[in-house]
Amino acid sequence: MLATRRTLSLLFSVLVATIACVLATNVFLSDGAQWLDFVRITLLAMSTAWLGWGAALALNGLLAPPSRLRPRRVGNDIPAATVAVLVPVYNEDPTKTFSHVAAMARSILEAGAREKFHFAILSDTNKEAIAQREEFWFSRLYEELGGEVEIFYRRRQSNPGKKAGNIADFIKTSGSLYEYLIILDADSLLEGETMLEMVRRMDADPELGLLQTLPKVIHARSLFGRAVQFSASYYSPVFAGGVAELQGTEGPFWGHNAIVRTRAFAQSCGLPELPGKPPFGGHILSHDYVEAALLARSGWKVRVDPDLEGSFEEGPDNVIDFAKRDRRWCQGNLQHSRVMMADGLKPWSRFVFLQGIMAYVASPIWAFFLAASIVAPVMVGTPDYFPVPGLPVFPTVQKIEALTLLTGVLGLLVGPKLLIVLRGIATGDNRAFGGNIRAFFSMLLELACSSILAPIMLMYQTRSVFQVILGADSGWPAANREADAVSFGEAWAASWWICAAGLIMLGAAYQLAPDVVFWILFVGIPAIASPFLIQLTSTNYSGAIARRLGLLWTPSETNPSPVIRSQEAVLARWRSEPWVSEVQIMDTDETQRFLASGTGR
Repeated sequence: MLATRRTLSLLFSVLVATIACVLATNVFLSDGAQWLDFVRITLLAMSTAWLGWGAALALNGLLAPPSRLRPRRVGNDIPAATVAVLVPVYNEDPTKTFSHVAAMARSILEAGAREKFHFAILSDTNKEAIAQREEFWFSRLYEELGGEVEIFYRRRQSNPGKKAGNIADFIKTSGSLYEYLIILDADSLLEGETMLEMVRRMDADPELGLLQTLPKVIHARSLFGRAVQFSASYYSPVFAGGVAELQGTEGPFWGHNAIVRTRAFAQSCGLPELPGKPPFGGHILSHDYVEAALLARSGWKVRVDPDLEGSFEEGPDNVIDFAKRDRRWCQGNLQHSRVMMADGLKPWSRFVFLQGIMAYVASPIWAFFLAASIVAPVMVGTPDYFPVPGLPVFPTVQKIEALTLLTGVLGLLVGPKLLIVLRGIATGDNRAFGGNIRAFFSMLLELACSSILAPIMLMYQTRSVFQVILGADSGWPAANREADAVSFGEAWAASWWICAAGLIMLGAAYQLAPDVVFWILFVGIPAIASPFLIQLTSTNYSGAIARRLGLLWTPSETNPSPVIRSQEAVLARWRSEPWVSEVQIMDTDETQRFLASGTGR
């Protein structure tokens, strides 16, 4: 069955690309064949094949039989295995991060599994002032929990390998003490019962090397953040279900909110340092997909279970921070071109690497297609109305084919989302998102937001691809998980070049291809308005309006999980203490003196 699903999904993508080729050939060659027309046809075929693959994932998720879901067991059975919960941190606000740890530790206590779960905060922080605050908040965290849960803190003085290297060091020094590792990010949250169920599922299948949950985004405030949050809660379970159906036991690892079998991970996932300099050489940035492929190569099962609830993360609240994170992911995915032909990898693992590369290459492909469509009319020579003696032959305008092609592309983009709404109506799932009407209009608002911002993201991703190709290294910037609204000045500094590109694009279309100006407007206007759109969608006010209208609601905010409530309460209490703001702005020497004084203990 797995091979059949994969074959049918690939054939669907090929069929979509073939239909696009036929329609594009009739449209683009209607005024004569030029070499640039064949370039456009090829670019369009590649793009529609990629869109078709995304639609295939959604269809697989929508058609997945309910029997494949694994209902969570409820009971007092505590697994015998000892588990380490790893929380890697890097130059982040320790007050925020440690509040997550406090909430998860409390949740484990309430689940009655305090002796089976140990929390390890693994710091790669290289700013001394932040490191001092980490030590302070670890002490505070430990005192609050009263030693009821085992919590450890360790900071590396140097951080080779970044997060992957940090986890590898833990496995080398302490891994033998734990049968399983739950790997998190600094913004991760897991319910205690969810962690217990993850262990139960690992215990139930001795061949399972890694089990990935589907994290839902929480705590979004801006319109941009709330759109991403809604998408992750509403669409992602279906797409992740499609991934589960197609990848089977060669599933994904997204780097966090997952459990691994320590022995399997230690034996299989030693990462090489690629020869040469970054961006294509050096330490592997997107290590998670490589680790999943190495586990599968060693015969271990890698699985994603989208039905596991109680798994959360936070996301960027504005386009600029999203683009910064996306730049690192772009470099990591393109770096996989050095890994995908490694010996012994499963064919599907190689295909997964190819998907990750295509996720970013798709943007410059679309950009080249738009540029070629603007230039193409210039390439058309003087028409010959008498190719043979006799009656004249006039070029035909293939309006029906052009509209069919456009409708098909829009259908691939919009169709899966509309089907998910209809599925929610049939199953009653829409009730958790405010009901059928609110879910439908939330889908429309998310669609409008993502469509308007799509040209901006296309430009950022296109630039990222070229930066990597030209040898620019993104490094590993610290995440800004609670960024304030972006000012217009910041938005302008980050997107003026997108604005200029939009003006050039529209000007060129007006001069060279007046017939396509109307269609180019859908890309050019958002690009020109990019500073305004980035600033507007980053504000809490824009998100608050959507919330007051009852749009983009998610279950995590209308009916928050207990671990979310606990984390919010801890963070609010810690930040309300008057001395906290003083610690946040101190330099290293001031922090050391403050900590030595014992103030706030």
